[in-house]
Formats: sequence, structure tokens, C-alpha cells
Amino acid sequence: MVTLQDYPAQVRAEVQQVREQVATLHQQLITWNLVVWTAGNVSQRLRTADLMVIKPSGVRYEFLTPQSMVVTDLEGNVIDGAESPSSDTASHAYIYRHMPEVYGVVHTHSTYATAWAATGKNIPCGLTMMGDEFGGPVPVGPFRLIGSEEIGKGVVETLEQYPHSPAVLMQNHGPFTIGKDAESAVKAAAMTEEVAHTMWVAAQLGDIIEIDPADIAKLNERYQNVYGQH
Repeated sequence: MVTLQDYPAQVRAEVQQVREQVATLHQQLITWNLVVWTAGNVSQRLRTADLMVIKPSGVRYEFLTPQSMVVTDLEGNVIDGAESPSSDTASHAYIYRHMPEVYGVVHTHSTYATAWAATGKNIPCGLTMMGDEFGGPVPVGPFRLIGSEEIGKGVVETLEQYPHSPAVLMQNHGPFTIGKDAESAVKAAAMTEEVAHTMWVAAQLGDIIEIDPADIAKLNERYQNVYGQH
């Protein structure tokens, strides 16, 4: 059985660093009111080896520490950690194997985004911030059962159709988000809940005015390549 001690020192050093990052980012899920009790998870893929660090299954957020994070390979096999990894581990691993540009994955059950998922409806792109962040609507993915890589397949299949979106609302389940690292995926999760809430409120007031796709493309291009520090 392969263990972390079989990997070079460079890999072991990155594992410790990523464990600290992932543990801290789980607290951000609490800060932004994206999870309750033990639901949800954050993972980050290593750059020095085909490994990832992910939350242990069924452990309350206040008890999470860097050392409680579990290290697995990209097939979901445990490499290091005293706890069992998240029940979504196989799906995170599938996403990393099939989307090599992705280094962070987050799953939450945030209220408004999950409500849209329960209806099986995309969140329509009626805000400039949605054009910026998502490049269009936040799409709904197919219903898939928990515990295998099937949710990961659904995420990948959906994002192939919505290549600018960092988020998928898995039907009857909740949002999964991706990013260049775990922090970016946590940001996408927070933004998903924000637009889900705002667009739900808008729908109570009347018909949502969706933004023209050509303008969405301009918004997304500016936000990704001009806005902020580069």
C-alpha cells in the first residue's frame, strides 16, 4: 500500500501547506453561511503529484484541523489521514482527472442555490455580476446519487456545455464549484449563493430581464482579463 512517506519531500511539504489552506477554507464556508452541521466539502489538488487534500467525512467544522484533512490519489484511494474522506471524494477525483486545469473543488448545500437545484432550473443571467463571474446562467446538472463518481461525471458533462461557468447546480442536491485553486472555488460557491438569492428575489417582483449573450460575452471578457490586479 502506497503511503505519503513513499513520496518525495517536496510532495510532503506541499501536502502540509495544502492541508492548512483547505482547513482554513472550510471555515470560510461557515463565514459565508454556505453549509450546516457536517454538510459540504472543499478539496485542492496538488501541483507536485497526482494527489488531493479533502475534508474527512461527517466531521463537524469546529473540529477540523490541517491534520484531519485526508490525502487521496486521483482515484480516491487514501494516501494519508486517520479519518475516512468525504463521501464526495470519488466525484472530486473524477473532476480533477477530466479537467486538468482545475485545482480546487467545493460542494455546499447553500439555501438559495440548492433551492434552484431542487426546481431543476438554471439561474438566469439577469445581473452583470453573473456575466462577469459565470459567463451566463448558472446551469443545472443531472440528478445523480451520492457515493460514487457519478456526480463528478455530471459536473464535467454540464460544464462542457457551459465552459465559462465555475458552478453547477446538481439537481435535487446542491452546487459544485471549481477553480484554479480551492480559494477560487470557495469564492465561486459564495458568488453562486449570492446570485441565487438575488435572482430568487427578482423573480418574486416580476419577469427577470435576461442579458443579451453578446453583452454577457463582453462582460466576462472584461472581468476575466481587465478587472482587478494582474
